Amino acid sequence: MEILVMVGQLILGLSILVGLHEWGHLITAKMFGMRVEKYFIGFPPKIWSIQRGETEYGFGAVPLGGFVKISGMVDESLDTKNLTAEPEPWEFRAKPAWQRLIVMLGGIIVNVITGIIIFVAITYSEGYDYIATKDVKYGIVAHKLGQEIGLRTGDKIVAINGKPFDDFAEVRKVFLESNSYYTVERNGEKVDIYVPNNFIEKISDKKNAGEFIDPIYPFSIREVTPGMPASKSGLLAGDKIVKVNNQPIQFYHEIRDALSNLKSKKAVLEIDRKGKIVTLNVDVPEEGKIGFAPELGLKTTHIDYSFGESIAIGTQKAFSVVTDNIRGFGKIFRGEVSASKALSGPIGIAQMFGGIWDWGRFWFLTGLLSMVLAFMNILPIPALDGGHSVLLIYEMVTGHKPSDRFLEAAQKVGMVILLGLMVFAFGNDIFKLFR
Repeated sequence: MEILVMVGQLILGLSILVGLHEWGHLITAKMFGMRVEKYFIGFPPKIWSIQRGETEYGFGAVPLGGFVKISGMVDESLDTKNLTAEPEPWEFRAKPAWQRLIVMLGGIIVNVITGIIIFVAITYSEGYDYIATKDVKYGIVAHKLGQEIGLRTGDKIVAINGKPFDDFAEVRKVFLESNSYYTVERNGEKVDIYVPNNFIEKISDKKNAGEFIDPIYPFSIREVTPGMPASKSGLLAGDKIVKVNNQPIQFYHEIRDALSNLKSKKAVLEIDRKGKIVTLNVDVPEEGKIGFAPELGLKTTHIDYSFGESIAIGTQKAFSVVTDNIRGFGKIFRGEVSASKALSGPIGIAQMFGGIWDWGRFWFLTGLLSMVLAFMNILPIPALDGGHSVLLIYEMVTGHKPSDRFLEAAQKVGMVILLGLMVFAFGNDIFKLFR
């Protein structure tokens, strides 16, 4: 069922974004009097269509893209049989280069607008919740990857790349940068901890999920799962675990570690229940989890934004997706990370949506993908909008239009490149699944 939910969210998100992208091409083409023969969401074979005027609107069976077919344009259909004749007034090739350029950029522009609208709406409706760095007063828990770069449990991160920071979530933003470092307070001294340039490879590997750092949290019991050992032992919401087998417990990572060391064994829990100490006996399962959700005891700061503030902040968040992608590609080109570990295809994207339908996460990821789709399409690869745009800019600057034969050859080369990238993306996703 979880797989169906993942796939359903991916298909819905991509259908929305592809439909809007292709609509951007369609509306700009019609605006300049070009004939649009087809508008399809999904690739052939066709599963449904309807004719409206000169345009056939429909859905294809392969929901990983879409297309518009504009008369007189060399596109992925490679339909060039009519290009030897004189161009008709309604054809793409008959229009001025600046109009053709706007048509090629129409899909990208619509995706950028879509991404901005989604991020603005999320910012305005939800505001922002974060843990301020000053409120991480007990320091951090350094898990395996944190320890690997030199962080220790109890460290207090006070600066990133030499600059103080307010939002504790910023500790993860350094992975896309080079030569980054944390400054931590440790035993009354300040120590610089450098982050390896290829650290993003390890941190983004799903098998390393949760293996970097967390704030040290005081905790109480927020919820107990029915039928699990905690519930059977008598643990209640509001309880505070103060000892496990006579080992004092104050923070959440301590109870997690204590239970992990008692897998398939019995544990004696001492509970502070409204000021009274209660002793409970619990059987710890093989996975080391007894079935409770913690109430984490660090202050969370919430900010609500006005609509005007949301426009500015949402727009900045949308374009930060593009800048993050540029940084990521920069790391790949510099050889700091491998493409196979840094890139994901449809399977990886579906996993990002998760197996539970969460509309908040769905719209956040859809907004993110809208900006990624715009960024990928602007790349100067033949067969992509960016490749077509480069040739049109060349025509506008030089006054010389590339021949239809050259455009056809470029389209074929671009399609080979894109098919190769698709095979790589799918293969890489499958490899990650079984690694």
